[in-house]
Amino acid sequence: MINHNGTLIPTDTAHLSPYNRGFLYGDGVFETIKAVNGKLLFWEDHYFRLMAAMRILRMDIPMSFTPEYLEDQLQQTLTANNLHQASARIRLTVYRQEGGHYTPEQRGVAFNAFAKALSTPFYTLEDTAYEVELYKDHYVAADLLSTLKTTSKVIHVTGSIFAQDNGYDNCLLLNTEKNVIEALQGNLFLVKGNHIKTPPLEDGCLRGIIRKQLLAILPKLPEYSFEEASISPFELQKADELFITNTIIGIKPITKYRKKSYDHKVAATLLQKLNVKVRLT
Repeated sequence: MINHNGTLIPTDTAHLSPYNRGFLYGDGVFETIKAVNGKLLFWEDHYFRLMAAMRILRMDIPMSFTPEYLEDQLQQTLTANNLHQASARIRLTVYRQEGGHYTPEQRGVAFNAFAKALSTPFYTLEDTAYEVELYKDHYVAADLLSTLKTTSKVIHVTGSIFAQDNGYDNCLLLNTEKNVIEALQGNLFLVKGNHIKTPPLEDGCLRGIIRKQLLAILPKLPEYSFEEASISPFELQKADELFITNTIIGIKPITKYRKKSYDHKVAATLLQKLNVKVRLT
């Protein structure tokens, strides 16, 4: 079942208007949320990131779009798909109402949401090979728009096809200054000794939810120093660890980049801290 503007519709009868602006112009934003037994993990952070993105895209935010209303719509979506007592991945997409060309006829919005089952309730560290490579066919222009989850993700799509065609599990993206900013499906962290760094938002990386959680956790761990700083491709093979973060996987260690293999001790420590935070939210 798909939730379309508060109405639950069977998936096989749902359809997208050919005039949908998210389809025509990428005029939309989305959130991917993990739910465990009906609990939306880090819902407040997702909600405020969605509202900020809508404001940046100059969408009119309905008065009804309160945290309580949207959470209730997502809960109804979970229940309709028999996932309210399971682990699930929810996608909530908000797009501007149809009409106009580049200039919209109106700035109101509509939304849809759907949910799919996940196999694990909390975040785990899978001890499996995970190889990455740089994706250099296209570069990310570092600005405010690149930090948002918009429905225009062509670089991520073509990068994913490149990874699949060449036998990689993921790719790392570069900005126009040739700094490494993130992976195709999440933020990037680098560990060298006891020092941890992640690219700053100014470099164009996604304003990630799990990134935000780790930025709150790391200052409380005196055994590590931490900074938000640009990462050059040359630093990757000098690092002791590289790992990716996103809402669904939590923390995913990279095991290989070119000829360099990596450990995952720090990733394992941070994952424990992240799971504690999940249980407390």
